[in-house]
Amino acid sequence: MSDLNWDPFDIEIDANPHPTWKRMRDEAPTYYNDHYDFYALSRHADVETVHRDVKGFSSAHGTVLELMGPAPIGSRQMIFLDPPDHGSLRSLVSRAFTPRRIAELEPEVRRICAELLDAQRDGAGFDYLADFGSIVPSKVISALLGVPESDREEVRSHIDQVFHIEPGVGMINDTSFGAQIWLHEYLGVQLAERRLHPRDDMLTALVQAEMSEGGEVRRLTEQEASEFANLLISAGTETTSRVLGWAAVLLAAHPEQRADLVAHPGVIPNATEELLRYEAPSPVQGRFSMRDSEFHEVAVPAGSRVLLLTGSAGRDERKYDDPDRFDVRREFDTHVSFGHGIHFCIGASLARLETRVALEETFKRFPTWDFDEASAKRLHTSTVRGWARVPIHI
Repeated sequence: MSDLNWDPFDIEIDANPHPTWKRMRDEAPTYYNDHYDFYALSRHADVETVHRDVKGFSSAHGTVLELMGPAPIGSRQMIFLDPPDHGSLRSLVSRAFTPRRIAELEPEVRRICAELLDAQRDGAGFDYLADFGSIVPSKVISALLGVPESDREEVRSHIDQVFHIEPGVGMINDTSFGAQIWLHEYLGVQLAERRLHPRDDMLTALVQAEMSEGGEVRRLTEQEASEFANLLISAGTETTSRVLGWAAVLLAAHPEQRADLVAHPGVIPNATEELLRYEAPSPVQGRFSMRDSEFHEVAVPAGSRVLLLTGSAGRDERKYDDPDRFDVRREFDTHVSFGHGIHFCIGASLARLETRVALEETFKRFPTWDFDEASAKRLHTSTVRGWARVPIHI
């Protein structure tokens, strides 16, 4: 009997899942966990295939293991919708993430980064994540939506709590539920205020937006607008924070590559893609199988929970040469860390901009640093992986 075991809630495995994921790719590319009753696909080709197969693998039953079940979860959030509902809503939101609008955000992103980093110049060190990396994306997406500046830190704190997990139950816990309720109620109040007093922000755009559905034009319902805003502010904060945390950790561990980026900032966009490939901030996505299928001679019945291990796919030697080597100048075509197909991360261009500018501004002030791993703290959830605290010495 094989001793291979991958438990998405096991924090010891999650601290370094890559050896386990490699064994899964080699020994059990269609892995079944009988304790939690799910299948997991770990190879790049399989993850990419299922991301594209929206008829065979549904998002409507949830995309986080502990939320997934035989019935659709009933959410109007875009990530939990299948076609045709998904398409009309995505088209609406994509208007906020046009290349022009994202490019226009760069001066504000740079101002925020400079302000936060300048505040650390006279010290011996700081928490790169808590004092910088998690604040930048929160401030940017909050500004884009129109969250009042006085509320932004409280909003960010509740977003962190949404991803709180407890052993055996994951995100099904009072802390996470309480944070979700708070965010829903807060955004509901903000949206109601925009209906009465429109402003030049995305919250106003959501309540005023019109979409075509079944030949008729309508506006978003209150639930749709609230869930849209919740998705944008949560996803727009959490994953970019994890990327920046990994950047501080990995570049401290590879000082010669950090020096290369300091000397050649034009390489930073490629380094961002390598960061995403090497340590995916959201390494697990769930799908619900709508029909019987088979992968590597293992049957996956209809009605199964299937986890796509994008974190493993980024280290698949069938796709990448020497995949466990971190290389900011690596040449490769694609990765699946932003998803693939119709659910490709709609904020990917914003995340790339924020990461590039954050690293550019960091290198201007702090070309070297040491990572204090003994004082660091990891973040463990069933879907997001990274750091909660990243103390550095400068």
